[in-house]
Amino acid sequence: MATVRKTITLTDKQDQWVKTQIASGDYTNDSEYFRDLIRRDQEQSAKFKALKMAIQEGLDSGVSERTLGEIWAQAEERSKQRNG
Repeated sequence: MATVRKTITLTDKQDQWVKTQIASGDYTNDSEYFRDLIRRDQEQSAKFKALKMAIQEGLDSGVSERTLGEIWAQAEERSKQRNG
């Protein structure tokens, strides 16, 4: 995997925070910490996008003729299937 060197500017407080994270042993250097932050942001963005799509799908589907109990039961079944 190719890498690209970036230069960033941090406040003293931000720099101290990064140094604290490294000193705690969770990360070996600044780059590892920033890459982890980016990976987590990418995962969160993907989850948010999926949620937005699900909401839009619900809005587009219109008003249901099913009861709240039927809708809830179907949602629980979907959740069981997705989570194994």
